[in-house]
Amino acid sequence: MSDTQKFEAFKKNLIDQNEQKYGAEVRERWGDDAADASNAKMAGMTEEQWNRTQELQQQISEALLAGMEAGDPAGADAQRAADLHRQWLCAFWKEGTYSKQAHRGLAEMYVADDRFKAYYEAIAPGAAVFLCDAVKVYCA
Repeated sequence: MSDTQKFEAFKKNLIDQNEQKYGAEVRERWGDDAADASNAKMAGMTEEQWNRTQELQQQISEALLAGMEAGDPAGADAQRAADLHRQWLCAFWKEGTYSKQAHRGLAEMYVADDRFKAYYEAIAPGAAVFLCDAVKVYCA
């Protein structure tokens, strides 16, 4: 199996896992078109584009930690985390569907939904709430 074939299988597996874990909920909340478009966008990613999303995740974590250390969701590091998060979302969302309202709503869900909150809390205790607060400032 070539590296390209391995990468295609990797993406298909991620999409299948995501569909199994969150598909019904995503489709109910945001509709089939949004779910299908996101899956198609991921399926069409190059390895370079995928690697960029992984870099963005790392940069979000770093900026989030720096912002939390500064203690100001409106500060430069926190706002950098919010902007990096926007870039990460846009890597997966259908072109032209990003909105500040959707970004803010997703950040609020990160606090309200324990599954998503746990991801950010693994970065640092309070990180989900801090990111949500930073995104609210960013989207104001």
